[in-house]
Amino acid sequence: MRLTISHTTHYKYDAPVRYGLSRLRLTPTSDACQTVLSWKTEIVGGKKEVGYFDQFHNPVELVSLDPDAQEIHVRCEGEVETRDRAGVVGEHAGFAPLWLFRRTTPLTAPGPLLTELVRELGPPTGDTLASLHALCALIAERVVYRAGQTSSASSVEEVLTTGHGVCQDHAHVFLSAVRVLGLPGRYASGYLMMDDRVEQDASHAWAEAYVKGLGWVGFDVSNAICPDDRYVRVATGLDYDDAAPISGMRLGAASESMVVAVQVSEQ
Repeated sequence: MRLTISHTTHYKYDAPVRYGLSRLRLTPTSDACQTVLSWKTEIVGGKKEVGYFDQFHNPVELVSLDPDAQEIHVRCEGEVETRDRAGVVGEHAGFAPLWLFRRTTPLTAPGPLLTELVRELGPPTGDTLASLHALCALIAERVVYRAGQTSSASSVEEVLTTGHGVCQDHAHVFLSAVRVLGLPGRYASGYLMMDDRVEQDASHAWAEAYVKGLGWVGFDVSNAICPDDRYVRVATGLDYDDAAPISGMRLGAASESMVVAVQVSEQ
C-alpha cells in the first residue's frame, strides 16, 4: 500500500521567546515493513541546526527558534510504501543492544497493579505469541481508550488506577508487562491510516516485543491488532520520551499552545 502523509505542528507563545531548541523525530526510515519513497520537513519560524541518528537509530533534527519568535510551524510530508507482515518487523538492528530493552523507565515502572495484571495471565504456556495477544486483550479490558484522562507524563500505575488512557498509555502498560515477563520491549511512534477518516489530531503509538525466532513484533492494544500495511513506523525507544515526535526546551516565561494536524491516506 502506498500512503501519503502530512503532519503539521504549530506552536504559539504569548510572549517573545529568547531561545528555544526542539528535537524532531519525524522522519521514517525504510525497513522490512516499509519503504520511504519521499520525505521532507519544512520549518517556518526557526531553522535546522544539525541532524543525527540517536542511540535507537532514529533520525533526529535539532531546530532552533528564530530570536524572539512567537510562533513556529513544523511541517513534514511524504510517501511511504508499506507491506503487511502481520506485525513482524524482524531481527534487531541499531546501536542499542537488545538487552537494553528489558530496562524499565519511570514511565513504565511496574507497581502492584501491573504485577497483579501480569499474574492474571497465568503461568507461562510456552507459546509466547499467544501470551502476548492475551496480554493485549487484558490491557484493553483494564484500560479503556478515552482521551483527556492522562498526559505524556502519566506512569503505568497511574494509568491502571484511572482505568482510562490513549495509545501511548496502552503501549506503556504493555511494555511494563513484557519486561516483567523477561522479554525486551520497545515503544514505537508513527502513523496509522484510519478506516473512517483522513484528518487526525495526533500521530499514533504502539509497542513491540522481541520474540525469539521472529524478532520484533508489533502490538497495537488500542486497535486490538498487530500493525499491518496501514501503519508507518517513525521512531522507537524505551518509552514515549525516547520516541516523541517533538520535544525540547526554551528560555523565558512565555506560555505555549500547540495545534497538531495529521493526514494519512492511501494514494
